[in-house]
Amino acid sequence: MLKKFKKIISYRKQFLSLLVGVPSYETYVEHMKKHHPSDSVKSRKEFFCEAQEARYNAKGGKVSRCC
Repeated sequence: MLKKFKKIISYRKQFLSLLVGVPSYETYVEHMKKHHPSDSVKSRKEFFCEAQEARYNAKGGKVSRCC
């Protein structure tokens, strides 16, 4: 029962992240460790700023427009 509950919570968190357009940092870290073990992993802040910049054309993680 607990395992099923954790899985549901995990899916809910993933859904909400995709809904607002912010990729999961944990998924990124797992991907880097599995597929690119020799590369360095960005910090959470660097990852978030890059995601914001890609999605909203933001500079330094700050959104410069609303639409």
